[in-house]
Amino acid sequence: MCYYNGQKVTREEFIRLKQLEKALANYDFLNRDLQIGFDYGMNAVCKAIPGKEDFDLVEMEWGFLPDSWFRQPIDTREKAERFRKGFPNIAGKMEPGITTLNAMAEELLLPGKIYRESALERRCLVPSHGFFEWRHLYGTNKRTGQPLKTPKKIPYHISLKGKNYFYIAGIWKQWTDKVTGECVDTFALVTTKANKIMEQIHNSKMRMPTILNEDLGYEWMFGKLDEKRISEIAVTQYPAEEMQACTIAKDFREALEPAKEFQYEDVPALELSF
Repeated sequence: MCYYNGQKVTREEFIRLKQLEKALANYDFLNRDLQIGFDYGMNAVCKAIPGKEDFDLVEMEWGFLPDSWFRQPIDTREKAERFRKGFPNIAGKMEPGITTLNAMAEELLLPGKIYRESALERRCLVPSHGFFEWRHLYGTNKRTGQPLKTPKKIPYHISLKGKNYFYIAGIWKQWTDKVTGECVDTFALVTTKANKIMEQIHNSKMRMPTILNEDLGYEWMFGKLDEKRISEIAVTQYPAEEMQACTIAKDFREALEPAKEFQYEDVPALELSF
């Protein structure tokens, strides 16, 4: 679900985030209004420093890459591309790729799940100033009066009231191309069941990112957690009453200000009395 994110952080906010002064010239990656998951590009991630209760703000590739899939190694960029984007089989039919931009909280620790080891040992936080999602609205056939089968998709920008940025739970894994020697950290956002506001917006799948307050974020990244506690934090639903959302233009991916509000005449308002 959450495949579009924003990572724009001001100097003041960055100092609060990191709690120390650093030259922002080294952190140009924190000035992006929109990150598109399907680009599989580099994103800012808070990564714990081993042995310390401190973190580095680093870039990781959005799109978790396991070492193998159904016992087939994913050890070159070519294989990683096939895993992510699909490939033609021997009959010429396109086999779909595997999307690992998001990891479902309820399945993180299942036996054999590709995310299990990372959820146990490599948890991280992904800064966000707001994420993007589509609401599916079904119109009515004027002739028959029946609901249309194809929905109208309305994009929304979702953020938190009174906060310029927040944290989304993530898990990460280092991946290496065995041919070129390229080594990169890859990550996935953790998602949970939608709360009352996200049920209305992401009404096709009823999911939302696992947004953590500062206390839970600290525990997620630094805590020595057992499986029960990892699962408890992973399924956290941020309070709907502390979130806000607005409709945005359908071409927001090409817009200079993707999060700018855009009004639609025929879109019903969200129910905000929780």
